[in-house]
Amino acid sequence: MANILQPVRGTRDLIGEDAARHFHVVETARRITSLYGFSEWQTPIFEDTKVFSRTLGETSDVVTKEMYTFEDRGGDSVTLRPEGTAGVCRALITNGLTQTLPQKVFYAGPMFRYERPQKGRYRQFHQIGVELLGPATPLADAEIISMGWRILQELGIAKDVVLHINTLGDTESRAAYRAKLVEYFSKFLGDLSEDSKLRLEKNPLRILDSKDEGDKKIVADAPQMQDCMTDEAKAFYETLLGYLTAFGVPHQHNPHIVRGLDYYNHTAFEFVTTALGAQGTVLAGGRYDGLVEQMGGPAVPGVGWAAGIERLSMLIDAPARAALPVAVIPMAGDCEAKALEILTQLRAHNIAAEIAYSGNAKKRLERANKSGSVFAVLVGEDIKLKNLASGEQQDVTSEALPGLLRA
Repeated sequence: MANILQPVRGTRDLIGEDAARHFHVVETARRITSLYGFSEWQTPIFEDTKVFSRTLGETSDVVTKEMYTFEDRGGDSVTLRPEGTAGVCRALITNGLTQTLPQKVFYAGPMFRYERPQKGRYRQFHQIGVELLGPATPLADAEIISMGWRILQELGIAKDVVLHINTLGDTESRAAYRAKLVEYFSKFLGDLSEDSKLRLEKNPLRILDSKDEGDKKIVADAPQMQDCMTDEAKAFYETLLGYLTAFGVPHQHNPHIVRGLDYYNHTAFEFVTTALGAQGTVLAGGRYDGLVEQMGGPAVPGVGWAAGIERLSMLIDAPARAALPVAVIPMAGDCEAKALEILTQLRAHNIAAEIAYSGNAKKRLERANKSGSVFAVLVGEDIKLKNLASGEQQDVTSEALPGLLRA
């Protein structure tokens, strides 16, 4: 017997209840973001490699260890997208939209990272995300955070989630903070992990997010951003927290939430849950005022977030099943044409309807019962509507059927 082909490691099929949960997350986010005036964009699944290497940082783990990068037949280096923000910002520039701001963007789709597969984490994974491009005010940050909170509420998981938020300060604040971190971590150079030694030279803020246990002990006593904040940066953060309170979003300050790249500033946040066992982030984002400019566009402020659909799907209850289709059953071979007319009529009235492709009337009725359908339309010389749960049936006309089935 030939070997059965299997899905590639780190990928999976979305079928049945898994698919229902997945699509429920996407549709909920699509509905809520539209209430806030966001429009859906779809960018290519693969981009010029520089779109990601330039924006994520040449020394980031994603670029050095996790990107699916290959040379196409034309000799160009392309990469399957590992995240959504860079592609949206690239699209903003190449479609000439930097002069028509703000742009309020929602996206949903697959992302790709080569990492160790584990529960809720795949090499092809899926995200929902938003980007608000143009406004530089803390109200914009507060609005997208409150929108994320509203989505979590609509999914029924907000009770198990806490918003952790921090400020990264402005450019002046970050420069002062970076200098303090370099001075502090240099004292522990022999004790830092190899990754953190490299980060000390190029990106010391990323040491704060190290998962190495030895690094964590050193980080515990590291200087905090609050010690380096300008008055303007402090005012931005305090105003943002005031807006979150006004929007009814509970939150707590967490000084350990960082974004290492220089184009991030001011806001960094994560919605965190303990419902998956170990503490885990389900939705995260921040402000990135320098990103569009770094990609070759003009200076365009931006703020956004992304959430993993797989992780959210694990937290939600299974959505209610859609109404099962009405079974249309020709009682004899010469009734099939009439049955097809009724089938077409019901679908034209947005009523789900199916017809078995083969078998006599008895077999078709048995299949309808096994499928869980509630009603069957029996098409013979007369038309009968049968309630499959109670067994009751009544004579009907084809014209009356849509009204009866919607009642």
